Amino acid sequence: MGDLLKQGSDWLEAQRTRHASRTVVYQRGDGLLELAATVGRTVFEMDTAMGLQERFESRDFLVLAADLFLGGNAMLPARGDRILETDGATTFTYEVMAPGKEPHFCYSDPYRKTLRIHTKQVAV
Repeated sequence: MGDLLKQGSDWLEAQRTRHASRTVVYQRGDGLLELAATVGRTVFEMDTAMGLQERFESRDFLVLAADLFLGGNAMLPARGDRILETDGATTFTYEVMAPGKEPHFCYSDPYRKTLRIHTKQVAV
């Protein structure tokens, strides 16, 4: 018998991608790639040197790691890459980043099937 938890995780990821995602454009340099992404958010809390706590909220995009394939090569998100999200006639541009020394992406499941990419809006 196979790994039932992995089978369940695979099924859930397929459902998320099919029913709870929108098409975005992933950009690295001149390369563009259309991806199905689920929009989310992460709130980071960081202590400053002055004893204050700052909050940073990122717009996250959950994508299948296997879909992040540009120029014939599989890749992982890199700081400075961009994600373009169109809503009606408006296109929002988000840059891949996270505050301080936080990682700019993480795997969203134990099987490394889905990436959670942290971004910040940089243009409209």
